[in-house]
Amino acid sequence: MSNPTIPVDDKPRLTDEEKKANHIASEQKRRQAIREGFDRLAEIVPGLSGQGRSEAVVLRATVKYLVEQLRRRKALIELRESEGKVVDEKYKVGLEELDEYEKKLAEIPELSPLEEEAAAGDREMSRES
Repeated sequence: MSNPTIPVDDKPRLTDEEKKANHIASEQKRRQAIREGFDRLAEIVPGLSGQGRSEAVVLRATVKYLVEQLRRRKALIELRESEGKVVDEKYKVGLEELDEYEKKLAEIPELSPLEEEAAAGDREMSRES
């Protein structure tokens, strides 16, 4: 509830400097959240833990890992079904698109060691800002 003795228009406005400082703080918070997300992915995806990897390397490795997990699930489902077992449909979700995922994965270029090193260096520089 607003105070009837203080007009709404008398509310103090932020200065341009305060607005800029708020924007910078928000952007830093957003970048930090992204970095932490990539760090969590790097901890989860096999082969990335503890390495200073670029976002491109982390994302490509994550996609490869997820596609491999889908392949494994598909193979297990096929094995169970070949044994005459019934597999609940919820375990088949995402498998219809596996071929499409594999095609898209093949389209993602691998980074050369020099590109990977440069990307990792860029990431380290962005951490400092």
